[in-house]
Amino acid sequence: MRRPRLSSRENYLRAAGFRCPEYIPCRISPFWPVWNTYRERLEEIAKQYSLLFPGYRPGAIEYDERPGIVRVDEYRRDAFGCLWHFTIKGYQGQVVEHPLDDWSKLRDFEMPDPDEGLPSESSGLTPWEQVYEAMERARERGDLVVAGMPHGFFFQRLYYLRGFRNFLVDVVRRPPELYELIEMLTEYNLELVRRLLKFGSVDVVSFGDDLGTQAGMPISPRAFRELILPTYKRVFGLARSSGAHVRLHTDGRVVEVIDQLVEAGVTILNIQDRVNGLDAVASLIRSGVCVDLDIDRQLLIPHGGPEEIRAYIRRVVELLEPKRGGLMMYAEVHPPTPLENIRALAEAMAEVMWLD
Repeated sequence: MRRPRLSSRENYLRAAGFRCPEYIPCRISPFWPVWNTYRERLEEIAKQYSLLFPGYRPGAIEYDERPGIVRVDEYRRDAFGCLWHFTIKGYQGQVVEHPLDDWSKLRDFEMPDPDEGLPSESSGLTPWEQVYEAMERARERGDLVVAGMPHGFFFQRLYYLRGFRNFLVDVVRRPPELYELIEMLTEYNLELVRRLLKFGSVDVVSFGDDLGTQAGMPISPRAFRELILPTYKRVFGLARSSGAHVRLHTDGRVVEVIDQLVEAGVTILNIQDRVNGLDAVASLIRSGVCVDLDIDRQLLIPHGGPEEIRAYIRRVVELLEPKRGGLMMYAEVHPPTPLENIRALAEAMAEVMWLD
């Protein structure tokens, strides 16, 4: 594969800032069950297209004695007191116990201590020393320094704590406890961002909050503006005040609130292509927002043919015209994706990513 002149960090920042990158930043991310299925055959593709598999390190993947999907039955309580149930190794679980399923529990509820560490979505806290050490290693390598907030940091955390049905009722009824919980969670996230920014030299503060369903938003754009946007503005604004980019990953159809996400301060938006539409993506890029495009992992990658995948990747680049920047591509790979589809995806990205 062609060797770039620019470092991956410099090229990424050029793409994010519309400053004529050398190539489109592209990443292929097979989930663990896919690695566990194809093993050395997939590793050979990752070695051949190393620029597209930036997280891959030879020998770093631990395989199960059983190839393929590994079923588990595990429970884990996170730092907020939510109980998660996991059924497939390598995949996120589902909250099955919500610590605030009754508002009477709010008076005794406390957020995790922000001094104790950075929470993950579904387990405990990572001490700040480990967080800073990982960021320092990235800086020493000359890599992009990313300060990663936990996935599901706000919108999803509200219904992890309350339960999804309860949360939707809250959005309609607007009990005073909802506003109290929102303020508690907002202040907690601000404290986490403050501690991340203490590292200095942060290139990107990365957030994740899945806001949409396959068909649209579970709450109205008006409710989003009243309940969610103020927190996003405060938290993203703090990150932007350091000079860092704000990257937001969000799954589902979110076109109804994209304008609010931009208003909140998002500079790199990671959204799904098919459910949101490439026209909406093109409009975002024209308006000066960088899109980290999530290539269709539900139908195209696992079920399309290799030629269909190649044609689609070419079409995306032709339509979005990323010469000045503003486009990145991200492709998750899940079962039952055939190995030839992964190779076709890598070949297609390697063919169209170069912009000079």
